[in-house]
Amino acid sequence: MDFKELLQFIDKQDGKLIKSYESGHDKEKRVLARAVKLAEETGELCSEALSYNKNQRQEKLDNHSANSLANEVADVIITTMLLAKTTDVDIETALKNKIEKINKRFENI
Repeated sequence: MDFKELLQFIDKQDGKLIKSYESGHDKEKRVLARAVKLAEETGELCSEALSYNKNQRQEKLDNHSANSLANEVADVIITTMLLAKTTDVDIETALKNKIEKINKRFENI
């Protein structure tokens, strides 16, 4: 999947979410709901990172699989991109600008 296909998926998923769950929400409520969803997904990613390093109770380790961490990484990326869309963040420009800033910070290393 390339970045353009990912952006197209985000556009489609945004429409589906609005239609299915958020039809009565104004933009402010949608932003808050998606920010909370991002926090939820980030928590699940952290849990999987602990499991990856075997730093969880056995019952959680029993539910961990080779794909669990990858799935949670993908959930965080998708949820972040949905929040960016809702708040009118141009994700391509934001990433480009951030990468340039990081590269400048480390250009002497």
